Amino acid sequence: MKRFLLFILLVSCWACTSTKTDTEATDVAPMDQLAERYVKTLLKLGQYDSDIVDAYYGPEEWKPTGEAADSLPAAEFLAEFKAIQELLQAQDTTTLAEDEQRRLAMFKKQVLAAITKVEMMQGKKYSFDEEAKLLYDAEPPHHELAHFEAILNEIDKQLPGQGSIAERWDAYRAKFEIPKTKLDTVFKAAIAEARNRTKAHYNLPEQENFKLEFVTDKAWSGYNYFKGNGYSLIQINTDFPIYIERAIDLASHEGYPGHHVFNALLEQNLVNKKGWKEYSIYPLFSPQSLIAEGSANYGIDVAFPANDRIKFEKEVLFPLAGLNPAEADRYYTILEKIGQLDFAGNEAARLYLNGEISREEAADMLVKYNLYKKDKALQRTRFMDKYRSYVINYNLGQQLVREYVEAKGGTDNNPEKRWEIFKDILSNPYSASILK
Repeated sequence: MKRFLLFILLVSCWACTSTKTDTEATDVAPMDQLAERYVKTLLKLGQYDSDIVDAYYGPEEWKPTGEAADSLPAAEFLAEFKAIQELLQAQDTTTLAEDEQRRLAMFKKQVLAAITKVEMMQGKKYSFDEEAKLLYDAEPPHHELAHFEAILNEIDKQLPGQGSIAERWDAYRAKFEIPKTKLDTVFKAAIAEARNRTKAHYNLPEQENFKLEFVTDKAWSGYNYFKGNGYSLIQINTDFPIYIERAIDLASHEGYPGHHVFNALLEQNLVNKKGWKEYSIYPLFSPQSLIAEGSANYGIDVAFPANDRIKFEKEVLFPLAGLNPAEADRYYTILEKIGQLDFAGNEAARLYLNGEISREEAADMLVKYNLYKKDKALQRTRFMDKYRSYVINYNLGQQLVREYVEAKGGTDNNPEKRWEIFKDILSNPYSASILK
């Protein structure tokens, strides 16, 4: 009886304005009711941590109007999310169409992530791998450091000059830094090309657009703030040097066919067409982020296959940046090898966040295995502090998206199929386990 009374109280306080119970409501599908409760509860949770809600473009009246309490009412949040979780578990899947079954599967994962996040805000500790599974529906791979040592040996042979690998890479890479006075010109050209290539394959919302800003003092290199109605604010952090390859990387990752397109297609396909209101909110610490980051990274290769990319950069971006393209081929060969070191950053994050190494030791690992400058490495540990196991979403997400697309026939020699499968991922419910 007490549990029943608590449930009724939570429905009236936290969720829909309707006075009907779930069994009495016949004019709205049960999952739609739960979606509204879920969104409203997440919006309230976001009052206690501004990173929780990365984007919201649902009804204005669903936003909380009152001030947040002085301390997190964790028990109330957990009770409501767990009530939603139980009702999702009780859904009769035999009556659901295939797309609704996919919706339900993803919805359950998103609610589990919300419960986990509240528990973490309450002080509960998870290991790196446990956290990644609960928040992102993913199982991070483990790599021995010897694997990265072998790759470093290959890079060592290709780099000119004297000194450590990191020192020689810094000296060599300096030739490819975009002057700050040319950043705006170079990035606008890169985004325009990425946009044209994407729109040649996808019918994006007619009103879609973005604004580009350069900012400082951030823990990230680039960020997309999707505002709804097909519009994004894209910010680029200029705290550290920005090299020529980052123009295409960030233009595609944050813009086309990355985050901007991902959010625009979800809004168009799931929110506006199907009315799935749980997709009107993007909770950062959720399985959706692995798809968002993984697809944004893989989308770089979809829009700019390797040889095509180098050709465009040498002919357009290098001259705009005032750089000499003579060394471009060699530079990108080394960059490809350095990309194979990317998972070393996950190992540093796992050890650091599990308390097995200090911040300085984590930064030293990033210097050695990811060839970061020390100040850049320390900035990366700030990212680990703030976003924790989120780091897996970039490289593991990219790997899972790539493997799925290629398994469906979207290979290098079938680019049209690749664009087609990639769009399906951007427009429908997917998570790490659904991709497998």
